[in-house]
Amino acid sequence: MSKIAAIMTDFVEDIEVSSPKKALENAGHEVVIISDNGKDHVDGKKGTVFSIDRSIEDVDVSSFDALLIPGGFSPDQLRTDERYVNFTKKFIDSGKPVFAICHGPQIFIQAGATKGRTMTGFTSVRPDLENAGANVKDEEVVIDNNLITSRTPDDLDAFNKEIVNALK
Repeated sequence: MSKIAAIMTDFVEDIEVSSPKKALENAGHEVVIISDNGKDHVDGKKGTVFSIDRSIEDVDVSSFDALLIPGGFSPDQLRTDERYVNFTKKFIDSGKPVFAICHGPQIFIQAGATKGRTMTGFTSVRPDLENAGANVKDEEVVIDNNLITSRTPDDLDAFNKEIVNALK
């Protein structure tokens, strides 16, 4: 069983949390939802309330086997906070699996983790990734070593399959 860190804040895309979380848990893994200190929940864009398990101040990459970054407006907010940027960069540098969907890859830009990497993201995010040096594909799932990225909720079946496979 692997322990997966899921970083998010308010206005996260609900289904991009609940669907991968369910797939990972059904495969026997634990998903730990991480957000700001003092928060007990995160509100999804569509009204889902997600309970916070840990604060970003209290976690370390060494305690987790993988990182999940769901989309929505959450990643755009997280990328302005060095705690989340550094957490993401340490994960990528560690070689541990990093899963990002929709707007999730935005945080890779601030983490300096795009140059020469192949990835995808939501339509409006792909030009930003390309401008930051990524090789961008318009495909439902793109795997580049430890990075697994996807475009939209429509791609969740393929995304979930690949993230579960990465932890086998």
